[in-house]
Amino acid sequence: MPTSSRTKSDAADKSDTAKTARRQRGVQRKVDATDRRKPKPKSPGAMQAGARRYPVPPFPRQHHPKPGEEWALEPAPLYDAPFWRGSGKLEDKVALITGGDSGIGRAVAVLFAREGADIAIVYLSEDRDAKATKQAVEAEGRRCIALRGDVAKRAFCRKAVGETIKAFGKLDVLVNNAAFQVHSADFADLTEAHFDTTLKTNLYGYFHMAQEAVPHMKPGSAIVNTGSVTGIEGSKQLIDYSMTKGGIHAFTRALSGNLIGKGIRVNAVAPGPVWTPLNPSEKEAEDVSQFGAKTPMKRPAQPEEIAPAYVFLASPQCSSYITGEILPIIGGY
Repeated sequence: MPTSSRTKSDAADKSDTAKTARRQRGVQRKVDATDRRKPKPKSPGAMQAGARRYPVPPFPRQHHPKPGEEWALEPAPLYDAPFWRGSGKLEDKVALITGGDSGIGRAVAVLFAREGADIAIVYLSEDRDAKATKQAVEAEGRRCIALRGDVAKRAFCRKAVGETIKAFGKLDVLVNNAAFQVHSADFADLTEAHFDTTLKTNLYGYFHMAQEAVPHMKPGSAIVNTGSVTGIEGSKQLIDYSMTKGGIHAFTRALSGNLIGKGIRVNAVAPGPVWTPLNPSEKEAEDVSQFGAKTPMKRPAQPEEIAPAYVFLASPQCSSYITGEILPIIGGY
């Protein structure tokens, strides 16, 4: 290109870029002026999108001894879902729910009963909570048995399944939900005893219970495991717990493939923070007071907000073509 042509081209480019820069500054001035006129936005507060308003942090400072008891928790977890109308989604089914005395387990037991199921709940030592759950199930017009024992023990899992069959004649739904969780701020402080307790409860318990239950389950039956957002994202203070929850997700996917030929579906729910006895018996009192505040919804879930997912995954009316799935319910992460 001749020098004169190149000079004209350079001048045109310079003029175009100068015009573009002026346009950009013009847009910027208008936006800046609009921003200055607008009042500073207020924090929207905790999101309330359910059938009733749910408690928000700060909660009373509290720290409870393990395994944690629902009757002592303040405020009391909301589990009864008075807005939920049963429609026979689990009519005449039999469900065995570990960790069924409180928290998510109790809410699931109540909704399963409202949908027509008889219930066996397994719990560790929380007799008062187990009695309250049994009464809540019976108030729905269904039968309930409460079985005290440690899911980490194979013999007890065998006994729990046997007692369920003896009481109700069959087993259609297994909900693996019992869990152990205690934080360890420094990785070096995570002892072998602590690590072993977490794995024995969260992994061995699910394995033992599923292996004992499957021989009694017919096509159309379902297993629903409780995973966790920590099994997806990890938690720096819950290394052992995160590890087990990730393992539960993998167990769910692998077992679902193994049991397809038997017509048994296997899925998992992966909750975020939920107001149950698990966390106030795990965290320090100050942390408990702010539990769930860092979620986009700025509050923890209540158990009755999580339980419908278990109904969905347990019912062949709702999810007959769903197996091997992990359903996160994590408050907008």
